[in-house]
Amino acid sequence: MTEVIQNTIYVLTQGSYLFKDGETIAISVEREVRARIPMHLIQSVVGFGEVSMSPFLMHALAEKGISVTYLSVPGRLLCRVDAPASGNVLLRRAQFRMADRTEEALPLARAMVAGKIQNSRFLLLRAARDLDSDIGREQVRKASEDLATALFGLEKATTLDEVRGFEGRAAERYFSVFSSLIKRDEKDFSFTNRNRRPPLDPVNAMLSFTYALLLNDCVAALTSVGLDPSVGFLHTDRPGRPSLALDLIEEFRALFADRLVLRLINRREVNIRGFIRREGGAVEMDDGTRKKIIEGYQERKKERLVHPLLEQETSLGLLPFLQARILARYIRGDLLTYFPYLAA
Repeated sequence: MTEVIQNTIYVLTQGSYLFKDGETIAISVEREVRARIPMHLIQSVVGFGEVSMSPFLMHALAEKGISVTYLSVPGRLLCRVDAPASGNVLLRRAQFRMADRTEEALPLARAMVAGKIQNSRFLLLRAARDLDSDIGREQVRKASEDLATALFGLEKATTLDEVRGFEGRAAERYFSVFSSLIKRDEKDFSFTNRNRRPPLDPVNAMLSFTYALLLNDCVAALTSVGLDPSVGFLHTDRPGRPSLALDLIEEFRALFADRLVLRLINRREVNIRGFIRREGGAVEMDDGTRKKIIEGYQERKKERLVHPLLEQETSLGLLPFLQARILARYIRGDLLTYFPYLAA
């Protein structure tokens, strides 16, 4: 299964082979060409699982600035091939220096976690209004109050470990009431806690997959402004880990991924037949369910809003790119404070 959505090719079918055919990207399965897509219409290619590509196509895509991203079948980012980094090298040097100085990294990490907590709280308060159960509504309201308390405590954090501690506890509290936001009564979509690598239930499988899509967009956003996605402030450096992209994704998790997953479940746009339980307990989605999430994710990105800081209308899908620009301005010293995106 191959989907072309918003100038991105998503290749879901295992065993797919992509090759250059003139000025098109040809996609074959078992030696049969299933699709041909003109390269000038494409900005990125995303492959899930066992998807391969000819070196000639890889060369052509690199020349045209078309990125290639490989994800595991569940959606974990494996690698990304992109054009050489753009932007001023002085920006990246400033990023590296700031990341090495705790006193400079601390306020930025604190702001990013504050954005995550506030947007998580916004989702809880918004969802609570639509709950039928008084008990569920009260549980969600209490959790939102606890997140507000966490925001006050976060302001006093004096080390990066303290900031990470507030982030972890707030996330645990947020997910402790996540099941109250799921309106379907079936046990098929029950949720007890956030788990990953591998996800152990359908809800966690959907969350992990959507986070992977969002992470890919955050990597692209940071690269586009000249920042290094691998050197972060909140997340520690680790080989192969896009730490700065993981920093940036925090303020968008609730707005992009969590809200989308809840909508797909509550509107019955996904069902339990679209999930596969592997030996050992891991839960994976079939191609049809992944397609549903990708389509929902891209539709979500089209929604319009007014950016509270820039005071201009934009699409939800451009928020990571706008926030990456704000982050770059802060690192360069053009802004005294980093302002995370806050839902209103």
